[in-house]
Amino acid sequence: MVEDGSARSSPQTLRQQSSPGSRDVADAGRGAGRPRVYTTQEWGARGPERRPTVHRRPPRYIVVHHTFTKNYDDPSVDHGFWLARAIQRAHFGRGWPDTGQHFTISRGGHVMEGRTGSLAAALAGHMVVGTQVRGANDYTVGIECEGTYNTVLPPRPLLASLVEMCAWLCTRYDLDPRTAIVPHMRFNDTDCCGYRFAPTLPKLRAQVARAMDARSTR
Repeated sequence: MVEDGSARSSPQTLRQQSSPGSRDVADAGRGAGRPRVYTTQEWGARGPERRPTVHRRPPRYIVVHHTFTKNYDDPSVDHGFWLARAIQRAHFGRGWPDTGQHFTISRGGHVMEGRTGSLAAALAGHMVVGTQVRGANDYTVGIECEGTYNTVLPPRPLLASLVEMCAWLCTRYDLDPRTAIVPHMRFNDTDCCGYRFAPTLPKLRAQVARAMDARSTR
């Protein structure tokens, strides 16, 4: 876990300092291949307990996680927002200053910003330091996929949004998806992103590469 090391401030002050307006960030980059990403303000996040650390450089890896939660059948955006809030509460309970990962994708395919400032940083080609991969937080961006995938695969809407999100991030960060997209288990002793899901990441990387190629020829 990476500690941000700054003095504690009020959640409202930190939200104002670390995040542009919700509408501005939500609209920025649309039409450049970015899927709809709901900002922390849109899903009702609490402000972070410490100002996020931002590296003015890209990450080296995009890490795919799963949430270890139930495989709910609710595809609504309201459920996605509930999930994002539940994750943040759980991570606060661990003593973390905010949601650990940078982005969250619900089983309905809705993409939510996780750690405050992650979307604005990606738009600028920078990265917020998360708390999602022990020993590698300084050079990784994490995407949390709702559900548990040790025996089943994620549903199609989630996978489609994951391809879109990875393609956009690889483009923003100038990363090769064939080497940059990795499971959490690559770095830590964990079954994340699932014993059934993780072996399929080569297919995901190929899909992301094709999506990037299709955009570059438009």
